[in-house]
This record gives sequence, C-alpha cells and structure tokens, in this order.
Amino acid sequence: MSITSSLSDFSIPEIFQFLEKGQKTGVLTLGALPEDPTPLNEIHYIWVYKGRIVAAAHQLDHQGLVKLIAEQMGVSQRVVTKLVQLCPTDKPLGLSLKHHGILSIEHLKQLFQSQVLQRVCALFELKEGQFKFIPNAPIPTKEMTGLNISATEATLRGLRLLKNWDNLSDRLPDPNSGLASILAGSPPYRLYPLEEQVWERAQGTVSLSAIAKELNVPVEQVQHVAFTLMTVGLVEEVPLLAGILPTQEIEPLPAQLPEASEKHGITPSLLHNLVGFLRSKAGNRQERHWNYVSTHSSPTSLPFLKKEKETIKC
Repeated sequence: MSITSSLSDFSIPEIFQFLEKGQKTGVLTLGALPEDPTPLNEIHYIWVYKGRIVAAAHQLDHQGLVKLIAEQMGVSQRVVTKLVQLCPTDKPLGLSLKHHGILSIEHLKQLFQSQVLQRVCALFELKEGQFKFIPNAPIPTKEMTGLNISATEATLRGLRLLKNWDNLSDRLPDPNSGLASILAGSPPYRLYPLEEQVWERAQGTVSLSAIAKELNVPVEQVQHVAFTLMTVGLVEEVPLLAGILPTQEIEPLPAQLPEASEKHGITPSLLHNLVGFLRSKAGNRQERHWNYVSTHSSPTSLPFLKKEKETIKC
C-alpha cells in the first residue's frame, strides 16, 4: 500500500532515513500541495531499490536519461534513441551503452551527477509539498545509469549543500545540549574538516555553544553540522547536567556494542507506527494527482546492481 503525507509532517532527511532503514524498493514522488495556488511546474520521481537511489526524473516518458546522453555526446536525441533500441530492456541503459563501448564509466558518473545527485540535493530546499511512496513500483531501466547511492549518503550531500535551513530550524539540536557518538570506530563517510572537528568533540560533555566558541564559528553552523551528523547516524543529542562544566574532562565511555547502537536506529515497531501514522494522515488530506499508474510489480532482485561495483560515495 502506498504512503502519502506532507513535508510539514516529515522532512526530506526523515523520509530518506525511512527508505534506507526499511530497505524500501519503489518510487518516491514529491510535488506541491493540491491546494497550493502556485504549484510546482514538475513532479519529482525518485526510484529506490532496497534503500538505494538508482534513478530520478521529472517526467514518466522514460526519456530523461536519453536526453542527457544526447546532450553529453553532442548528438541528436534521434541518434541516441536508435542506439537505445539495440539495448536490452532488462538492463540499465547506461550499463548497456557502456558494454557496447559508447559510454565510459566517467560518462556514467557525469550522467548520474546530473540526473540523480543534483535533483536529489535540490529536494532539501523544498519547504512545502506533498510526497507519496509507492512500494514495489517498476524501476524504468531506460532511466538507469547503473550507478546508485544510499539514501543516507544522498542526505549527507544534500545537507552539505543546503543554504536555507528555515524549514529544518525546529529540528536542530539545542545549543546548550551536547553530542555523544553512537558509533564505535571511524565514521563510514568521509567527513569535511568542520564535521570531523565536531565529531571528535562528541563526548557527551561539551555543549554545542562551547564547541562553536572553541572552533571560532557561529553556533548556528555547529547546529547544522550536528544535525547532519545526527541524521546520518553518527551522533545523538544529549542533555548536559548543570553541574558538569562544558569543558570538564571525564573518563571516556567504553565503545558501544553493536546492539546498543541499533537502539538508535529505526526498529520494526517504529517503522510500523510510522507507516500507520502516514496512512492516517493520508486519509485526512486531499491528495494531488501523481500521474503514476502501474499494474506491474517491481523485480524482487536486480542482479546487475550486485555485479556493478561502481557506487557513489561521499
């Protein structure tokens, strides 16, 4: 069953977290609210496979990637369309053209950057709108380069590029609270210098205000970084006791056991409650028309994703 709600109920980072933690497969659609007098000119379609983003488009004509390839190669769309006709329909178009020597892996990365990464990162700027997730919707192979990125890595990229944080202001950690690492060992993502500095101070004893003062940066910037680290599952916000000074040294906590860190993820019961809440919201809200109609189920496995080693890393 599909899930519908608004961006006022759940932010883009929360939606992406839901998709990855739940290992979801299907299509995520986003657009303006039906009652919006100035609706967005386009609907955003994001296809995911087991929590990984594999394709994106603004239309359902399956010509988005074809147009990008034509632009990149400097040829007419008609020429690319003829090439497409020679490719199998059960394999990503990008990989098929790479197999025939028409595209290189660098071409595929450039296409994925334009087709998926730029569009996905732009979603984080949306302030209002409605989204719908259709599970097990068919993934159009003509819109697939063959590359993919986890929803968490996409979130990290999107938040790093976000300029206006107004729509996330009520979700930022309190400047007087601290951060505590919930991950043993090194971060699985390559962190920017300021992110790494904040991460190193996530001992649960120093307030965000104190970290900002020590690093000589605005506290709002530290809040943004802290929210980013929280969203991708590296740290959690913790209250500071009044009797503990922000700079007080304490004995470091022992490394978290795997099961301890799992408590901070999305549990099956939380997923169940989230789905129930979204469906209840959908029942009380007018839904826009998404132009997405399908009677076919998505394949249960995409073997080419296992064979293709190229993924996008942060």
